[in-house]
Amino acid sequence: MKVVGFVALFLLPFCVFAAEINRNIIARGSYANSQLQFEKNKTGRVAFIGGSITQMNGYRPMVADWLQERYPKTKFEFINAGISSTCSTTGAFRLKSHILDKGQIDLFFIEFAVNDDQDAGHARRECIRGMEGIIRNARKAQPNMDIIVTHFVNPGMLEQLRSGKMPLSMASHEKVLKAYDVSTIFLAREVADRINAGNLTWKVFGGTHPKPAGNAIATKMIAQLLSDAWDKPALNEPSPHAMPWKPVDSGSYFNGHFLLPAESVNDTWVWHVPDWKKISGGFRTNPFGGMSLLTATEPGKEATLKFKGRALGAYVLAGPDAGALEVSIDGGQWKRVDLYHHHSRGLNYPRTVMFASDLRAGEHTAKLRLSVKSNPKSKGTSARILQFTVN
Repeated sequence: MKVVGFVALFLLPFCVFAAEINRNIIARGSYANSQLQFEKNKTGRVAFIGGSITQMNGYRPMVADWLQERYPKTKFEFINAGISSTCSTTGAFRLKSHILDKGQIDLFFIEFAVNDDQDAGHARRECIRGMEGIIRNARKAQPNMDIIVTHFVNPGMLEQLRSGKMPLSMASHEKVLKAYDVSTIFLAREVADRINAGNLTWKVFGGTHPKPAGNAIATKMIAQLLSDAWDKPALNEPSPHAMPWKPVDSGSYFNGHFLLPAESVNDTWVWHVPDWKKISGGFRTNPFGGMSLLTATEPGKEATLKFKGRALGAYVLAGPDAGALEVSIDGGQWKRVDLYHHHSRGLNYPRTVMFASDLRAGEHTAKLRLSVKSNPKSKGTSARILQFTVN
């Protein structure tokens, strides 16, 4: 059975709820550029970025099937840039490599509300800086790109929504989306509304990683938003999206990019593919299998990094032996940054840690060294860096 079949199958019990669904489809801006590309030019590149909810076989392939069904003569390319456990901060820094460098993106789907909450535990500032980093950078690089953000949900967020409260990550993201006129698929609140009305259960929806029934609800909402936009006649030429002159947060990561460790470090750390069979903790071969990392295990071992920008961090795999880094920028005081995460106990966990932000614009030199003292829960003093993150 095609995924589209799942959509038809699982939406039937919920058709009586069609009237209420509209309050959670928040249409902003225009989708005329993607319509023109798909309808008249007969090609389209559609990208998805997020955490495991995007990476998994969930709403993403259902939306792809719906698009192909609506435009059967259009040749689509679909990019899956979902990486489990990653938050909007990581998304902002990997946007260029994983999305923008692929070429013209006509339609871009984003989901990070859940991971900004349960994985990163972000405060409001980091939620804004990550989401604005993605959207402002995307629109700066490709002004014609159409964007949709979907808020998925976990149990804690669901309880807040059911009691009339707005989860922090969603409220922070909404501040950005309103500023940039980007539409919201408020799936999280839709689920809360349906459960409160007795038309859905959390079990049927499928949990934080939804079952086909839950993903079908998300797909239906996206299809309704786009159908409403695309049922009008297509434009003859694309029109760039307007972008606010002033960012919501001037420190947002909208100049974010990766700086490959092998090209930037000139001292004694090792650049290699680790032998993961000899390293404790689970390891995700997708997408990290075969990747080289900058690694060190001996406390006090230093590395020097030159970069240009206002912020510096690292995209790391932090496992059971993850240590702590001490970082000095431009000869300043050493700052200790813990790499260990509460999910590191059983997994070499992908996360981005920021060393410094709000630096003066320009060139900087950073020194890094492993701290003698690790997190009390860690079993070692290692650092394994996939990429440095620079804004």
